[in-house]
Amino acid sequence: MTAALNGLKILDFSTLLPGPFATLYLADMGADVVHVESPARPDLIRLLPPYAHGQATAHSYLNRNKQSIALDLKNPQSIALIRQKISEFDIVVEQFRPGVMQRLGLDYATLAEINPRLIYCSITGYGQTGSYSDKAGHDINYMALSGIAGHSGRQVSGPPPLGIQVADVAGGSLHAVIAILAAVIERQVSGLGQSIDIAMTDCVVPMNTMAAAAVLAGGQPQYAEQAHLNGGTFYDYYETEDSHYLSIGSLEPQFMSGLAAALELPLLLEKGASLHAEDRKAVKQAIREKIKTRSLTAWQQIFAGLDVCVEPVLQLDEALYSTLAKERQWVVDVPLAVRAENDAETMEPQLACPIKFSRSEMQYGHTGQQLGAGTW
Repeated sequence: MTAALNGLKILDFSTLLPGPFATLYLADMGADVVHVESPARPDLIRLLPPYAHGQATAHSYLNRNKQSIALDLKNPQSIALIRQKISEFDIVVEQFRPGVMQRLGLDYATLAEINPRLIYCSITGYGQTGSYSDKAGHDINYMALSGIAGHSGRQVSGPPPLGIQVADVAGGSLHAVIAILAAVIERQVSGLGQSIDIAMTDCVVPMNTMAAAAVLAGGQPQYAEQAHLNGGTFYDYYETEDSHYLSIGSLEPQFMSGLAAALELPLLLEKGASLHAEDRKAVKQAIREKIKTRSLTAWQQIFAGLDVCVEPVLQLDEALYSTLAKERQWVVDVPLAVRAENDAETMEPQLACPIKFSRSEMQYGHTGQQLGAGTW
């Protein structure tokens, strides 16, 4: 078995999360990724605690399989070296603000003159054009401007700060991967590369999906705890007697019927599908009171043999060591690129790439390297 992207070579100038997560997936699928960092201002992800085996755990994961090259982009010799080598690469990924790469002489137009087949992906918060293009931002800002935060959370407490970076990863990283691979396929026909403008805010907006369709075509504004899937129905989280939570998603008739029987709540069958706000509130309150009468373990025993879309809310450490995690191989042991002094371990557990091919395999060559330890 071989990796799916064997033969693709990527020059990665990105830092922190969006670009590095995109190139992580590409590297796991076999692409040869060379990560360029400043020797004076290394990727801040290297400094983010906690640490294991002498390195930041986030850096070791996000830079898995990649070669680390230290180059000062303010040095003309570094620019000359990149231009000299750019013909060897298929793809460039960069995450600077618009105009920075042009000032360095490493923009798409300049590099495409040397390598017309080059695919050049720029990832920013607000894109290469428009009045927001030069503004700084973070995931929470992109989520706010996309409208997602506006119809998420609770009416009384507002939008929640999520435990993951949705705009950065689902917006920036994954859309970058999609676009890059689409450009690779198109290049097989045209023989030419092209530039790609990925704005994290642009790319997280379509994740409004059904809510946006309701606004645009239905003329229906969206608010927190109003719709079927944002807390407006009994599709929600419920606290147990011992302060844990159950997720209940039993919307379809057969699941709703099974849930009503398990909870001994005929009200759920009577009003669970109602469109009236007061009926929905009554159903949720009845479920809330019922779930509060037993422990999480007791409810898990009740629902274990039922197919009704009810599952426990797990803490991350519980999820990563769960039966499902083992069966679906969520975690993989990766050889260490860096070993601390007197460190007897040779492997580090990390999240696996979740894509599963029938013929191609993922590669897990090594964890993230020390700055400048790679070759190209």
